[in-house]
Amino acid sequence: MKKIVLFAALLCATLSAGAQEKAWSLHDCIEYALSHNLKVKQTALQVEQREIDLNTAKSNILPGVSASASENLSFGRGLTADNTYANTNTTSTGFSLGADMTLFKGLRNKNNIELSKLNLKAATQDLEKARDDIRLAVAQAYVQVLYKMEINQVALRQVEIDSQQVVRLSEMRDNGKAAQADVAVQEATLAQSRLTAVQAEHALRLAELDLVQLLDLPTPVGFSVQIPEKGEPELPSVSPNDIFEEAVGSKPVVQAQAIRVAYAERNIALAKGGYLPTLSLSGGLGTNYYTNSGSTSAKFLDQLSNNFSQYVGLSLSIPIFSRMSNRNQVRSAKINHQTQQLQLDQTKKDLFKEIQQAWYNAVAAYRKFESSKDAEKAAIESFSLVQAKYENGKATITEFNESKNQYLKASSDLAQARYEAMYQAELLDYYRGIDMEL
Repeated sequence: MKKIVLFAALLCATLSAGAQEKAWSLHDCIEYALSHNLKVKQTALQVEQREIDLNTAKSNILPGVSASASENLSFGRGLTADNTYANTNTTSTGFSLGADMTLFKGLRNKNNIELSKLNLKAATQDLEKARDDIRLAVAQAYVQVLYKMEINQVALRQVEIDSQQVVRLSEMRDNGKAAQADVAVQEATLAQSRLTAVQAEHALRLAELDLVQLLDLPTPVGFSVQIPEKGEPELPSVSPNDIFEEAVGSKPVVQAQAIRVAYAERNIALAKGGYLPTLSLSGGLGTNYYTNSGSTSAKFLDQLSNNFSQYVGLSLSIPIFSRMSNRNQVRSAKINHQTQQLQLDQTKKDLFKEIQQAWYNAVAAYRKFESSKDAEKAAIESFSLVQAKYENGKATITEFNESKNQYLKASSDLAQARYEAMYQAELLDYYRGIDMEL
């Protein structure tokens, strides 16, 4: 039995480790964040609350029904059955069932239902905005991890090159073809390269930690991202105006503000309902049972039958003067509508600015990527030539290290430019409502 338990524990540990070590794609990260991010969950609860509010508003048009029962005891002087007063003890038991319903309330019930529907739509758009925000944040963190991975690889290549040169110079020194000073200089260069590699690895771990915390994963241990295929970034083919036209019709931040404008407009109609009368219908059933200690009372069921009564009534309330309350409510509602309209206009204006900036950033990132490719190509060729000269004794160690550093810097710049261009292109797709995929 112990062997079985031990085997099961080892199997679970193995499966857990395998699941944690799976390389995460950007799609995996975004989907996980949407399911586990606390802010998204909180916004989803607000949607549920608006659904409850809508149900409450719809229920207000239904009649209210209530039942009651009462028992009263009276001691001392009181009214008797023959309409005289005497010192007696009396009891009375009453039962009633009533209902009331508002037939007309200045269309306020109807407007409240419409307002609740708009509130629900706005909350739904707020949820979509929260989901959009987490998508964007995850994509930014994911690209940072990819970039730090490239920088880490460049740093490791630098360590490898410097290590090879230390070995080569040591052998040349042993053969009397190089001075100890050259070896010392290269060993110092190697030490600096190793320090740079340690710093690059630390930066990578911090970037991974940022992404893991954004995903609300318990630990970054075993976490790794999937390196996308290095496709060539492309120059944006859609103009900022075209992107804006698509974004206005799809982005939740704009849709939520547009719904709030409609809400404010409906609220004006609700406020105007205060000028209109209210008509209510009510009805009910009732009966009672009465006893007097000084006289004989009819039987309980007989009294309930004899005292049974019904009623129905209409109530009309007409507002005449409300101390300017209704008038001021309408004025306030109109001002709020104008405010919401201005906020919608500002939201669209801000969105257009963001799209313009993203478009120009994408163009600049693409051009930077193209320039970085040319720079790396030139740096590789230069380093190859200097390396060949150095190995033939026609270049100094200083010239070799300078050329190597230029080559590695060009590689770092290219990695940064590549992922920046890829991210900026995906950002434009984000504004167009297209899923972000590297």
